[in-house]
Amino acid sequence: MKRLSILTAACLLLLAAAAPLPAAELSVDDILAGVEARYKGPGFSARFFQESTLKAMDITDTAQGTILIKRPGMMRWQYEEPDPQLIVTDGEVLWIYRPQDRQVMVGDAPDYFGGGKGAGFLSDINRVGDNFIVVPDPSDDAHHVLKLLPKQDKYNVDSIRLFISRDRFEIDEVVTENRFGDETRLTFTELTFGLNPDDSLFRFEVPPGTDVLQLE
Repeated sequence: MKRLSILTAACLLLLAAAAPLPAAELSVDDILAGVEARYKGPGFSARFFQESTLKAMDITDTAQGTILIKRPGMMRWQYEEPDPQLIVTDGEVLWIYRPQDRQVMVGDAPDYFGGGKGAGFLSDINRVGDNFIVVPDPSDDAHHVLKLLPKQDKYNVDSIRLFISRDRFEIDEVVTENRFGDETRLTFTELTFGLNPDDSLFRFEVPPGTDVLQLE
């Protein structure tokens, strides 16, 4: 019985040695520094999958397409499905073009993307700490998770959660929740860094015969 106990103990020690160690948790500052270093170039692109849920109506819509970013403030969201749509901004003016409706809406980009709406912080990641209170959220084996709380309460954003890959410090998911519990989840794949896209890609020329509406 004594030898069996020794063998059992030895087996347990071997199993413990072979088991993966829990991932080390970094501080919020270290995680943000890793993200800023990964996204430090002038621009990047990615594919996105968007899932939006209206809690009160129990409705979920999905969409997908590509995103092109140039710092600071320039974004181009090209929706492919379910309906073609282009959201483009040069950091000051915002255009939302719906070719099937032959309609473009024009507005003020800072108002539209204020408080983190539309994942606007992606266009100037090194200012996340200026615009949000950043706190850790429960992480998983693959991700550090940070919760962003807008410092200004005038926008309809309650919180934003960033799922940041532990090995690459890339933002794999962004989950935005408003004060009504509605949620928008953006999942990014095929990220390409080191881009320097031309500024002309972030301006929009209204096609002839297109109705122009002003965003409130």
